Amino acid sequence: MRLDRYLSKTLRVSNKQVKLWLESGQVALDNSPCAQGEVVINRFSRIRVDGRLLPHDTPLYLLMHKPAGVLSATKDRQHTTAIDLVKAQYPQLDTSDVHLAGRLDRATTGLLLLTNDGAWSKALTRPEQKIPKTYLVTTEQPIPGEARDRFAKGVWFEREGVTTAPAQLQQLSSNQARLTIYEGMHHQVKRMFALYHNPVVALHRERMGNIALEPQLAEGQCRPLSRQEIEGV
Repeated sequence: MRLDRYLSKTLRVSNKQVKLWLESGQVALDNSPCAQGEVVINRFSRIRVDGRLLPHDTPLYLLMHKPAGVLSATKDRQHTTAIDLVKAQYPQLDTSDVHLAGRLDRATTGLLLLTNDGAWSKALTRPEQKIPKTYLVTTEQPIPGEARDRFAKGVWFEREGVTTAPAQLQQLSSNQARLTIYEGMHHQVKRMFALYHNPVVALHRERMGNIALEPQLAEGQCRPLSRQEIEGV
């Protein structure tokens, strides 16, 4: 919504009064003077009128170390969800508008992002953004040496009718590798290794873009994202 319309609607004053406030320097937007009523604001914008701070929502950005068995969901009648873990750590937090930015399968562990900022999560998960996602992959059988070159060329997925973006595979041992992909298709990593009839027995997400999961963050725990991590999306 435009700033001038928001002020008129929220404070129930005329457009003329709003214009006087703007022209006289009595309006501040995000701690800076603002005289442009046409500026577009959102529910997180901090607006002051004559020193009075108007109601606004507080943006929330959390990184969770998701354990196995926890659902990437906001609620479930049978299983523990990511939101349940957030509530346990931050009981005072309003999680009614919190959602997940990029889900993980129930058995998959590692980096999970939660936010109430829809625009931010869309930017992070939009397919055309091609944000890299890095996983530690453990397989049932040894990983063929040719997998690195094959994944680097892209893998054809019949269901979606697309070829994946070139992926980077770094082999760590006979049955373990670090894989970086650029999409988030359903069971993508498992389906890539299924080309070799090699089941993935453990999958752990380590990084999304510039946001990395630190080893010291215990399973089930969260931490706020830094400003650099948030703005790096």
